[in-house]
Amino acid sequence: MSKWLIAASFTGGIAAAAGGWLLWPAEPPQRSANELMHVLMWDREPVGGPFALIDHNGKARTDADFRGKLMLIYFGFTFCSDICPTDLQAIASALDRLGPEGEAVQPLFITVDPEKDTPGQLKGHVGLFHPRMIGLTGTSKQIRKVAGDYKVYYARSEPAKRTDPRIDHTGFTFLVGRDGKYLGFFPPGTPADRIAEAIRPHLAGTG
Repeated sequence: MSKWLIAASFTGGIAAAAGGWLLWPAEPPQRSANELMHVLMWDREPVGGPFALIDHNGKARTDADFRGKLMLIYFGFTFCSDICPTDLQAIASALDRLGPEGEAVQPLFITVDPEKDTPGQLKGHVGLFHPRMIGLTGTSKQIRKVAGDYKVYYARSEPAKRTDPRIDHTGFTFLVGRDGKYLGFFPPGTPADRIAEAIRPHLAGTG
């Protein structure tokens, strides 16, 4: 059974997902966007896992640093002009809607463009959305591993077809429990109030 946190957002099912939630690839991926989407939506493989990355202050961080808190994890890149800013703003607004309870939720932005998204670049970016949001980067190999663990697709667009930097990627927001275990995901475009509503039971220990 799939762990869709906002089931109502999936009106139209997989066909809608293929049409609007993915930026389709222009280069061959290690695993296709369609395959990873189906794995995630139908819980065909474990999702999530440990990571060791560098935060926007240049400090080494692992998933264990956030034990005892819920994590909202989003994969994107700072030069994204499409869905990333909208979803990051929704995450930030959801935390604000939770009030003091939101202190128990740690928002994380993991770049899929580690070549350009240095700690300094991430610091300026995450600060635009929420003061507690942490940006994470690492080597290309490290990013590929954590993205693979979360079934996140990303690949550079074909340069011949675009003049601006672009990375095609899936845009799910992942909710991870206080014990570091994956709880579910929100699709791109999920409103802040729906995110907050789905998180509250987990904060109260009833979710």
